[in-house]
Order: sequence, then C-alpha cells, then structure tokens
Amino acid sequence: MTNARKSFKSGFAGIFGKPNVGKSTLLNRLIAEKVAAISNRPQTTRNKIRGVCHLPGGQIVLVDTPGIHQAATKYNQYMIRTSVSAVGDVDLTLFMIDAKTGFGPDDQYALDLMKSSRAPKVLIINKIDLISKPEILTLIGGMAAKGDFAEIVPVSAELGDGLDRLKEVIVKYLPEGPEYFPKGTATDCPEKFILAEMIREKIMRLTHMELPHATAVAVDSVREGAGGVTVVEATIYAEKDSQKKILIGEKGSRLKAIGTAARKEIENRLGGKAYLNLFVKVRRNWRSDERAFKEFGYFDDSY
Repeated sequence: MTNARKSFKSGFAGIFGKPNVGKSTLLNRLIAEKVAAISNRPQTTRNKIRGVCHLPGGQIVLVDTPGIHQAATKYNQYMIRTSVSAVGDVDLTLFMIDAKTGFGPDDQYALDLMKSSRAPKVLIINKIDLISKPEILTLIGGMAAKGDFAEIVPVSAELGDGLDRLKEVIVKYLPEGPEYFPKGTATDCPEKFILAEMIREKIMRLTHMELPHATAVAVDSVREGAGGVTVVEATIYAEKDSQKKILIGEKGSRLKAIGTAARKEIENRLGGKAYLNLFVKVRRNWRSDERAFKEFGYFDDSY
C-alpha cells in the first residue's frame, strides 16, 4: 500500500502595515534575495513588489506593498491606492507592526483599510530583538484581545528570528495550488526595476531631509561592454535645481559615493564586474505628474 501524495500548497500573501515596520526587509529575508530597497526612512517602497519563497511542500508568492498612511499629496495617495488594491488579490493578509512602537493610531488606520479583505489575517510583530520577552508577551496578549487575527507571529526580520515558524503559518493558510513560478525564480520584477531600486536605496541612505522622497531613478540601459563588463546607465531625477546640486555634491563627491555603493551591490547581483554611469536631471514636480509615475515604473501593475 502506497502513501497518498502530499498536497502542494501555494498562493499569494500580501504584506501590509504602516511605513517603516520592516515589510521589505521581511520580503528579502523570506526569499533569500534582495529585490526591494530598504532603509530606515518611511515610504521607501513605492510599488507592489512580488517575491517567491520556495518550500518543499509549497510556494509562497509574497507581495510587498507601500506603507499605508494618511496621505495628502497625489503621489502619496497613489502609493496608498497601490497598497489597498492588493488587499483583494491575496489569499492571506500579513499585517505587520513594530514591536518597539507597539500598536498605535497609525497601525489602526492601516488595519481599518484591510477590512474589505476576506482572506485570513496573520499578525506579524516585527523587531522583537528591540524589546524584552515580557514586553513581547504583553504585546501579543493585547493584540490577541482584538480578535482580528488568525495567528500572531513574533519575528525579527533583520536577524531572521522566527521566520521558519512564519513560513509554516503562511503555508498553513494557503490553499492547494500549482507552482506559480519555476524553482529558482525569486521575483517577477524586471531586472531594470531591481537595479533602479538598488540605486534609489543608496540615495535614501546617503542624502537627508526631503531629498530622498523627491528623487526617482530610471535605468536607461543594461548592456555588455568590453571584457564582459556589464554597463548600466541610469538617470536620477530630482524636482529642483537645488536638489540636483545636492545629489551631485561638491566636485561630484556625493554622486560618486552613490554610484560606488550601488555598483558594488549590482556586481554582487550580476556575479561579475559592472560599470555604472549615473546622470542627474531635473523633472519639475514629478510627484504631481501621473505620466511621470508611469514613466518611472511606479504604481505599475504589469508585474
């Protein structure tokens, strides 16, 4: 007598929450590859980004979304619309909060926008490495009393703690289904998008104030150059001439620092030498221009 073949489970799990709770860090950790830009600044993620986690008995397609917040500008409103539009497209809702700051009004606002989802909700309490165990237990107890969550999973996405259990919980709530992506596929995002994210992340880390949010990156071309070196040409767009000057820096120092840091990461991804050529241009008030959103690949549902 032979044993019945164990069912294969698969589906889409959306990662939601307010800005800066660690959604992109979690995505990158779970798929064991960096596809989403990460920084300590809110609103780093500007688009829905899909990553694929391959398991022996299942496949999790994770959907990272922009942080949900009360938005006044057209640009931020589009970001929120991008997040909320994903609510109805997933088999499981992963709602994430920051253990250090706890559950506050901003989290409640984001959670309220999840009410239209019929999918089960799993609460992820991230950054547990920043608080004590008694504090974790108190937070879990308080969130359990809300009664909105099928399960509560404490993790540290930064350190990787609790992620094995999280994978088990996610698979538990996914339906039986096909293998949506071939083994070895980490994301369906275009390569140019990922390279642009790498560059934009370095801008987020190496500039200050409002400047990171006022910049966009478009990878213009990726080609093979002499000696097998990959040549990447990209344009950084700012909204003002003064921002362009800051991005370039004195005698080009800041642009060089951005380019050097991004090139190293691009080489790690491509597995070989790369040459990164960066240009800086002004696209006035691009965050108020819907055409610019599409041109830069933001809020794009095509992947």
